[in-house]
Amino acid sequence: MNPTKVFLSEKDIPKKWYNLAADLPNPMLPPLGPDGKPISPDMLAKVFPMNLIEQEVSQKRWIDIPEEILKLLYIWRPSPLKRAVFLEEYLKTPARIYYKDESLSPAGSHKANTSIPQAWYNKQFGIKKLTTETGAGQWGSALAFACNLIGLECKVFMVRVSFDQKPMRKTMMQVWGAKCIASPSNETNAGREILKIMPDTPGSLGIAISEAVEAAVSDTTGETRYSLGSVLNHVMLHQTIIGQEAQKQLKMIGEKKVDCIIGCAGGGSNFAGLAFPFVCEKIHGKKITIIPVESAAAPKMTRGQFRYDFGDNAEMTPLLPMATLGHKFVPAPIHAGGLRYHGMAPLVSQGIVEGLLEPRAYDQIKSYEAAMLWAKTEGTICAPETSHAIACTIDEAKKAKEEGKEKVILFNYSGHGLMDLVGYDKFLSGKLESYSLPEVELQKSINSIKDLPKAERRKTGKW
Repeated sequence: MNPTKVFLSEKDIPKKWYNLAADLPNPMLPPLGPDGKPISPDMLAKVFPMNLIEQEVSQKRWIDIPEEILKLLYIWRPSPLKRAVFLEEYLKTPARIYYKDESLSPAGSHKANTSIPQAWYNKQFGIKKLTTETGAGQWGSALAFACNLIGLECKVFMVRVSFDQKPMRKTMMQVWGAKCIASPSNETNAGREILKIMPDTPGSLGIAISEAVEAAVSDTTGETRYSLGSVLNHVMLHQTIIGQEAQKQLKMIGEKKVDCIIGCAGGGSNFAGLAFPFVCEKIHGKKITIIPVESAAAPKMTRGQFRYDFGDNAEMTPLLPMATLGHKFVPAPIHAGGLRYHGMAPLVSQGIVEGLLEPRAYDQIKSYEAAMLWAKTEGTICAPETSHAIACTIDEAKKAKEEGKEKVILFNYSGHGLMDLVGYDKFLSGKLESYSLPEVELQKSINSIKDLPKAERRKTGKW
């Protein structure tokens, strides 16, 4: 039997980030301004430092990782590749199931792979304070950790439903010196306007992004910038060390072919981090099924539209070409807070348009059932978001059994669930419901973007 744990040494950590934009069959559509015209990099200067804007618009295939960033990533990287042998035995599947364990960062998830670089590049640019949003709190925790390490102030607008559901996430941020605020809040114009209309709203990532961007651009000192944990190209870029490490580890144990790559996808970062290096292999001829898995409560990839839309509720961001449910979308208060965003990363969306990715949606009951099976076989308690990837992995392993085929399945174990036990408690006590976004709500939300520019492109599947 192949090893159940595969470790790399620190010298094996990737020294470059991989940029999928350089290899896509068709070039990505550009971000647009409110006038419908492509934006220039300098138009983002009040929001992001120029060194990160350069990465955002880069078409270079490989971008060097500064040595100073590598030294900080060494705190927990490289992460191990593990084999789920007990789950395989339980399912009686001929498939070999591997997973990249990204739960071992200090913040407990993959998010630190980009929070460290973002904080470092902002510090190099002379920035002293970062604002951000967070859904389930994984990104807010990771940015708080990075800012504490590098020496920046940090303010986090946390979606209200998760702020209430996951109080220990707020405590984690406070331990690392960050200020955590429930969103929508009375601290910004965007928040106050939402509270006037919907005083009891559970909040959304779109609303929290509006507040964080406003807080950054309204700082007259020029010492504050906004930091994003998913969606944008430079965030996807930083996460690709996950997939590059996995490629090395599979090679080490003689696994020459991967049949299926799986990752949960809210904004797209952990999925992209594992999948993009393998998408490159697929573009160049390898036969791989690559599956981003979303929540049925926010099904932008499987039921949404590919078109231009704002990344936030108050329309402060550029228009991005992406799979979207509409920027006014307020999702149901499911416990997988990281999967509640209305849109998908443009790079991931383009991968679906090109037929490179095959998205699926799972509801929270099936996902928690998968999480429970995982805990009973493999022992660890996964994040609610990660449970969606595990549910898909189980389905693919059962399919391999039905077909009588040996397959290699690789998924991203994007974070642990030790800060998310309230959701497990509700599942165990029968208080969680299976929920899929009703069609009438879907159409109402999508209709809110009907007057925005269309993303004209060769389309496949439901798009």
